[in-house]
Amino acid sequence: MAAPTRQDTKKYFENLSGAGKSIAVLTSGGDAQGMNAAVRAVVRMGIYVGAKVYFIHEGYQGMVDGGENIKEATWESVSSMLQVGGTVIGSARCKEFRTHEGRLRAAHNLVQRGITNLCVIGGDGSLTGANLFREEWSGLLDELLEQGLIDEAAASSNSVLHIVGMVGSIDNDFCGTDMTIGTDSALHRIIEVVDAIMTTAQSHQRTFVLEVMGRHCGYLALVSALACGADWVFIPEMPPEDGWEENMCQKLSENRADKKRLNIIIVAEGAIDCHNKSITTDYIKDLVVRCLGFDTRVTILGHVQRGGTPSAFDRILASRMGVEAVLALLEASANTPACVVSLVGNQAVRLPLMECVQMTQEVQKAMDEKKFEEAVRLRGRSFENNLNTYKLLSYRKADSELPNGEEADEEEQIHSSFNVAVMNVGAPAAGMNAAVRSAVRVGISEGHKMFAVSDGFEGFYKGQIKEIKWGDVGGWTGQGGSLLGTKRTLPAKHMDKIAEQMRIHNINALLVIGGFEALECLLQLYEARADYEEFCIPMCMLPATISNNVPGTDLSIGADTSLNAIVETCDRIKQSASGTKRRVFIIETMGGYCGYLASVGGLAAGADAVYIYEEPFDIRDLQANVEHLTEKMKTSIQRGLVLRNENCNENFTTDFIYQLYSEEGRGVFDCRKNVLGHMQQGGAPSPFDRNFGTKIAAKAMQWITRKLKESYKGGKVFANSEDTACLLGMRRRAMVFQPVSQIRDETDFVHRIPKEQWWLKLRPLMKILAKYKTSYDVSDSGQLEHVSRLRPKETDTAAI
Repeated sequence: MAAPTRQDTKKYFENLSGAGKSIAVLTSGGDAQGMNAAVRAVVRMGIYVGAKVYFIHEGYQGMVDGGENIKEATWESVSSMLQVGGTVIGSARCKEFRTHEGRLRAAHNLVQRGITNLCVIGGDGSLTGANLFREEWSGLLDELLEQGLIDEAAASSNSVLHIVGMVGSIDNDFCGTDMTIGTDSALHRIIEVVDAIMTTAQSHQRTFVLEVMGRHCGYLALVSALACGADWVFIPEMPPEDGWEENMCQKLSENRADKKRLNIIIVAEGAIDCHNKSITTDYIKDLVVRCLGFDTRVTILGHVQRGGTPSAFDRILASRMGVEAVLALLEASANTPACVVSLVGNQAVRLPLMECVQMTQEVQKAMDEKKFEEAVRLRGRSFENNLNTYKLLSYRKADSELPNGEEADEEEQIHSSFNVAVMNVGAPAAGMNAAVRSAVRVGISEGHKMFAVSDGFEGFYKGQIKEIKWGDVGGWTGQGGSLLGTKRTLPAKHMDKIAEQMRIHNINALLVIGGFEALECLLQLYEARADYEEFCIPMCMLPATISNNVPGTDLSIGADTSLNAIVETCDRIKQSASGTKRRVFIIETMGGYCGYLASVGGLAAGADAVYIYEEPFDIRDLQANVEHLTEKMKTSIQRGLVLRNENCNENFTTDFIYQLYSEEGRGVFDCRKNVLGHMQQGGAPSPFDRNFGTKIAAKAMQWITRKLKESYKGGKVFANSEDTACLLGMRRRAMVFQPVSQIRDETDFVHRIPKEQWWLKLRPLMKILAKYKTSYDVSDSGQLEHVSRLRPKETDTAAI
């Protein structure tokens, strides 16, 4: 395991005790997938630190009504709820809580049980209500005291109410957070429907108009349009200008003329035109039929988007947020403002609740005043990035508009028309095709000639290089695997031939999309620059591998799809044992020596133990795990889940662990084993991977254009500085271009993993939720930040 850095500044939560404290958790407002994972994390973390934890059933209504609605939670009471959509403890919209009398009754119910810590999971309305409750708390206690409902002792021991919020909303309409709980799952539902509709639309050459949720926020519509390559999207934040009807119909007919057999138009339910007039799906359908005569159908997704099982992303997000919420409550003092725990980039943060609420309300105000650009800016960088990428990809410029078109003067043509090659290297990963499509289209929009290299560097040295046009990549976003073809071949043995092909095709820049091999390839080309001038060109690598083992980035294209495959399978496997006697499943995952899939998959599936290479283990650990499971199985818990990374230990094989558990668990539980194999690599890409691939490829192409212009001198491109061979990766909160020469030092080439891996910090979290005593480093959390309004350009994150 990577040695901890800055040991002296580390802060561990063992110092934080919940003894004598009571925490209540409630879900309020519209339900969202992942709320149960958040409830489970709050309950287990609360119990773990020694606090009493209560469920408040039916949201604020249950708080007002009291009685059986407020029940103490046990460890077992949240078992098996991780994979369930909606909210098990119920949610309701409550009019009574909006009245002073209602809040007085709620306060009385909490004081009776000594609850002074409240964790609220809901939208901005629910969180605003919680904050008002907190502000009124001391006044409410005085009233209860006056009425003789509580005594002095109760008033003083419950004098401060602490509140932490988590945002559960499928619309992703809350400012200050990149993703709210439920958004990713709602996107999964939308994309499942769109993928299914595309096959029938293709058969009949139809146009489909789809309405998705989002009364005041167009996030779902915008991201699903990006993820399925829709022809047109309508969102409240970007009303179309006058004359949009004609522009849209022109685009639809152009796409049909370009051999495209279907059109998809996505409409947010709150879509408006620039005169604040609502744009409905029926209006769009009638328009298309009247102007173009296309066979057109309308599909309204409705509550399908709220349903179904939560995605892997939402389970991990909610689990991280739930643990963070308990830590925030333990650390709160009398004057700590109510906060929300949230995600920015890949990092958990705490933000003052009312700052976020005010900013969310400002968005609506800006939209009411028709200040749409301001509204988009206030929505935050994640939304802004999505919108900018959509605009980049949405409209195909006519040849005459391109910088190298007929009318461009000679000087401009020389400076902006370059040949850029794009290729896949390594094993296929879902989302690669979305990245290629995005790169090709952005490249063409920037005036470049794009070339596709088939079969990685093997295809490169054999000359399998051909120009790729805008229409050639249509419909690629939803396709799994690699349509360009990919091989693991490294360039080292074929440098002469590769350099020759670069000369023949006059390649001025290279975009490589792939996993660990892609990094090795780029390093080899970079090192060969001294001998081959052909490699003195801007080169960029995008990490794409299910293993997520590329140094220089927290996330890789393809890993999310793979996690979802693992989690879905684990859910099914666990369910297969329902109704039978107690059973433990041993499941082997892929990942090479990298334990990301096993660890994060284990967190999302609710595993009891996860064995990985980065955290060495011996027979004593295995023995302890078996005993721990045996103890657990003596309670009401029926099923156990153990994940093992394929290369975690050469002697403790999956068979060995299976036999050990079978023998040691005899009489208490029986065992089954599963090797998940290549199903982790296949399948259609998840919305996250489509979107991540699309956005980072667009960003990479813009970087390539910049570098080409900087390095074009004396009629040719010459780039040999280390900052012209980069990897684009997500680091904590930002997308960063890092020279591959610097990344070399961060890499363990023998085991093909980074020397330091951020997700190892999530392992204690998984152990805590599985009831192990462990040490958890909380030095990353704990600081209350402020919502930033003005952001420096270069830390532009591509969190989705």
